[in-house]
Amino acid sequence: MFADTAYAMGGLGGGNETAGGNISFIVMMAALFGIFYFLLILPQQKKQKELKKMLAELTHGDTVMTTGGIQGKVTALTDTVVTLEIADKVRIKVARSFIGAIVEKVQKQ
Repeated sequence: MFADTAYAMGGLGGGNETAGGNISFIVMMAALFGIFYFLLILPQQKKQKELKKMLAELTHGDTVMTTGGIQGKVTALTDTVVTLEIADKVRIKVARSFIGAIVEKVQKQ
């Protein structure tokens, strides 16, 4: 019963597809991808570049904040680990990738 109705409407491969329908679908998908690229992917890549640059410019004496919210002064640096002084004579080691922001940058003389 429903198959007759679907066939009459062209739903069971009636051959009513046109090239214009396929091209409009491709254009719509390309536009959707472009929107996602410019609104989601491009800003994320820019943010990652800025974070990488900030971590590369990290120096001894900078006051930083970790992604967990701990603030401290950089006392030692390696390629992967940053040692922070969070209070007098209290030092912790944090992975460099967990540094979220530089709160106060040491002025170069």
